[in-house]
Amino acid sequence: MSVVPFLMRASQSLNVVHFEPPQEGATLTRDQTYGEVESVKAVSDVVSPLSGEVVEINQKVVDAPETVNEDPYGEGWLVRIRLSEPSEADALLDVDAYRKVLAEQ
Repeated sequence: MSVVPFLMRASQSLNVVHFEPPQEGATLTRDQTYGEVESVKAVSDVVSPLSGEVVEINQKVVDAPETVNEDPYGEGWLVRIRLSEPSEADALLDVDAYRKVLAEQ
């Protein structure tokens, strides 16, 4: 899973300094909290956009959280999951559609 919408938005205005990931093997449920990110301003929950099992945690982000700020669409991914409900992905926005939603807020 790449950066979730909150982090895409937060990485533009916050300085992420800590990522508290779930455990490998954890079950994620769509729209439920699975971790925390801490910025210089606040601690925020990370919400999963999809359901599945955590198969990998990006240790680079755990060790160097600023990676999220520097490369949110590349090296700044948080976790990889094995989807349990692949059809949930049909409801996700692509980057351009998400940026449009942000611009309208």
